[in-house]
Parts: sequence; C-alpha cells; structure tokens
Amino acid sequence: MAGRDVPFSFSSLDSSISSLKNCQTYVDTGMDIATGVALDLLQSGCDTVDVESMESVMLEYAAVNRDLNNYIKAVEETIGKLKQKSPEEIPNLKDLVQERYSTLQSKNNDDELRRTDKFIQFKEQLRDLRKQMGMPSEEPDVDLDEDEDIAVTQSIDNFICAITQVEMVNPVKNKVCGHSYEKEAIEKMIQDRHKKMKLARCPRIGCEYHDVQIPDLVPDTALKRAIEVHNKKPSR
Repeated sequence: MAGRDVPFSFSSLDSSISSLKNCQTYVDTGMDIATGVALDLLQSGCDTVDVESMESVMLEYAAVNRDLNNYIKAVEETIGKLKQKSPEEIPNLKDLVQERYSTLQSKNNDDELRRTDKFIQFKEQLRDLRKQMGMPSEEPDVDLDEDEDIAVTQSIDNFICAITQVEMVNPVKNKVCGHSYEKEAIEKMIQDRHKKMKLARCPRIGCEYHDVQIPDLVPDTALKRAIEVHNKKPSR
C-alpha cells in the first residue's frame, strides 16, 4: 500500500514546484522595477550614490533568483532519482532536498551575479541613458566641453529608426549587435523576411549581423527616456 501512495505524493510535489517557479516571475518583476527606479534617479539628477544603491538591490534580487533556481533544481533532481528507484516507502524528502541544495549552493560565486542577463541589461540601460543625455560615464572624468555638441548630434541621430527614418516612440534594442529600432517596424520586417524564407539583416548601415530574431529584442528603456527628455527641452 505504501508503494501506491508514492505517485500521489510526487504529483503533489510537482504542483509545489510549479508554484516555486511562479515566484521567479515576481523576482523578474522586482528587478524590472529596480531598473526603472535607477533610471528615474539618474534622469532626475540624483546623486550617484543613490543610483548605485539600486545596483545593490539588483544584485540582491539576482542572489534570490539564483537561490530559488538552486532549490527548484534540488527538488527536481531528488524527485527524479526517487521515481527511478520506485521506493516502497516515502523517504525523508526534506533531508534529501536540503542535502542536494547545500551541494548546489556550495558552488555559488558572487561574481556570477554580475553576469546574469538582467544585471547586464540594467548596467547597459544606465550606461545608455548617461550617453543619450550627455551625462558623464562611470569612467574616469574627462573634459567633455569640446565634444559636447558632437555628442548631442550623435545622440539625436540615434533617436531615428533605420527602418522608418523617423524618431522612435517605442524603441527596442538588439541584444546581439546593440542597435535599436522602432518595435513595430523591426518586428514587421523580421516577419516579412521569414515569410519569404529569408534572414532578417540588421538595417543599420555597416552592421554585419544578418539574422535578427524577435527574441533578440528587448525594450530600450534608456533610449526611450532620452528621447522623451530631449523632446521636453526648449529648442535653442
């Protein structure tokens, strides 16, 4: 009889794993909010320390996400092994999962938190917003006076979509080559090319990336904010 109860217990655990995976959505949402707050702080001219505090928040979220992934992995691997053995009695899953989880956690390296996609995108958005708004970068201070007008002109050029040739409203950034386009325009271009069984080349002149995919595109929040700020400024 005990053996017959095991599948039922595993089925219940599968449902619990799904609930844990849903928690990852909340972590992603938290990281998106933290990115938005950091961009707001930067855009409003707040002290660098305030902006950097959001970097710490992002790293904390990344650590939570890593720990959550390790726990889910520990549960899934433990259940997988038990299902293969078809135990006659329900084992102490808590201890088995904790043992596997501890093993996975022992391999953690905090440097890897800075290499997660969300954190990299966070740093890129801050860097791009500083660039688009003509702000000093995080690099050592340099004299920007002579290059100010050139930088502003280059930024304005970056506001124009290579496909529509008009200023972007909802820009997305290609994670592969780094170029940005109007979301609707680039998605339509990709879909049209794929219908013809052809690759979609990046429309930016000089770019050699020849296989743009919709999953490559992420919202370019920094560029969108820079365009909005520029449009609010009185013309000189």
